[in-house]
Amino acid sequence: MVRKTKENAELTRQNIIHAAREVFLKRGVSRSTMEHIAAQAGVTRGAVYWHFKNKTELFHAMREQVLLPLIDRMDGALLVAGSEDPLTCIENFLLGTIQSLEESLETRQIYEIMMIKCEYVEEFETVLQQILVNCSGILQKIQLAYERARIKGQLHEALEPAQLAQDTNLFFVGLLHMWVKDIQGQQFRQQAIQLIHFHMQLRRTH
Repeated sequence: MVRKTKENAELTRQNIIHAAREVFLKRGVSRSTMEHIAAQAGVTRGAVYWHFKNKTELFHAMREQVLLPLIDRMDGALLVAGSEDPLTCIENFLLGTIQSLEESLETRQIYEIMMIKCEYVEEFETVLQQILVNCSGILQKIQLAYERARIKGQLHEALEPAQLAQDTNLFFVGLLHMWVKDIQGQQFRQQAIQLIHFHMQLRRTH
């Protein structure tokens, strides 16, 4: 009985997160209320507050649905210490992120909410700070991969791993923003794979 109750509670929680994603996508985060989300989920406002104390906490839970798989994929791709080709590890991580956007409607919608439908002001200023912290973590792992690439002689001598990592980070964040905004798929969604290949090719000694 206890197990069934926990399963039902988790189903309700996931239903609320799903409803929040739909509401945020339609109304924008700032214009969405817990009442809107409760109505979309088909539950009482009290049920929403039972699982999430405020809209910020609910936003975090939605964001984790794409962030946690991203971190897992990043660790799998970038932290391959014995890899003979660290630059390909970086490239595969970037390509894998684009692939997840192409294959998952849920992932596309959450990225669209984070990049287009949310104003990071007032209570969401803390969310923005957390995003910067996460970016810093990704940057460090990319830099480690570039350092391994330098040891293996894959980089041009004048290129510094720290600068390359920052360049790749800024390139990819910009590409993601433009990919998400290219709703019709006429520009950046068509070119993303090619742009990533070219970005990484510029770093190689051969």
